[in-house]
Amino acid sequence: MNKKEPTTMIPRPERGILRHAPWQYGKSGQNTALNLYGPRTGPVDILLIAAMHGDECETTVVLSEALRRVPPGKIRNPVILSTNPDGALQGTRSNARGVDLNRNWPTANWSSDPVYHKDHGGTVQDILLSPGEAPASEAETRALQECVENLQPRTVISLHAPLACVEDPRATPLASWIASRVGLPLIPDVGYATPGSFGTWSAEQDINIITWELPSEPLANMIDSHTPTLFKLITGDYQSEVS
Repeated sequence: MNKKEPTTMIPRPERGILRHAPWQYGKSGQNTALNLYGPRTGPVDILLIAAMHGDECETTVVLSEALRRVPPGKIRNPVILSTNPDGALQGTRSNARGVDLNRNWPTANWSSDPVYHKDHGGTVQDILLSPGEAPASEAETRALQECVENLQPRTVISLHAPLACVEDPRATPLASWIASRVGLPLIPDVGYATPGSFGTWSAEQDINIITWELPSEPLANMIDSHTPTLFKLITGDYQSEVS
């Protein structure tokens, strides 16, 4: 097999805009476009997604920084910059209906119990969110589910914040490679139950799921330390480095 030539990055002065046409895979609860960049049909090796929690906008920025370095026509693995644009626009963890989208997936362990969380900087989990009226009750969940089923990714990488770890129950070589490059610990789980989560649903579909938790650091630091690895994942340049 011929070795893939490394992808040349777009020069820094030209990274102010996205140079890739989006494909709309659905609409949010407030009719905001849900956009994907790159291949529209599968199978694909990796799907990269960000901001399932709207108050984790740093995940969108870091992933966008990587995508804006990729020349047109060089996206190997598809990218979704925000799976919860309504939450991102409102600055909320939930979508516009108050549903935690990472508890709304049709899994064997989905629960109707309220979801408790703490805001950024908080110490007590006393803010209540809904897991939805039923599994996959939310437009964002249904659209992403259909998108994943169409793309047939071998692995989904979901960016979150700010737990500073790489979570992979299967400890795949790809997750180990990511963790070593960005200097984060590789862990099997986050240590608490996540009923109805996207990760659980992915595992039930036999899809490798890597949850990449960015650290609580200045944004500029995260861009410097995480964007180069994301660039390689988007372009496929990682394949010769992952054993």
